[in-house]
Amino acid sequence: MSPEDFEALVTGQTLSYSSGGIEYGAETYFENRRVRWSFLDGECTEGHWYVAADLICFVYDDIPNHQCWKFYLRGGQLLARFENDPEADAIYSTHKRKESLLCLGPDVGV
Repeated sequence: MSPEDFEALVTGQTLSYSSGGIEYGAETYFENRRVRWSFLDGECTEGHWYVAADLICFVYDDIPNHQCWKFYLRGGQLLARFENDPEADAIYSTHKRKESLLCLGPDVGV
């Protein structure tokens, strides 16, 4: 999938990410390649994505390492393969979420 196709597909959407049928996180894609990621625990981190060769890489405010992925469109479904770990062979599936991310913010509570 080209970066332009990826951008057109995800901008304005919130996608859930699953591995082995278990949802573990979600990301909202904004204009200008900005993103908001959550492990669905009420905490969110802001970032952006960029293109490196044929990969889509993400940089987040509080995650030190860049996260690079190869995205595929297969049978109408967006799939992703994490490219930072050469030993990893898992394919992650995505689907559009109807609900927004729940971001409680830092130090919320009594």
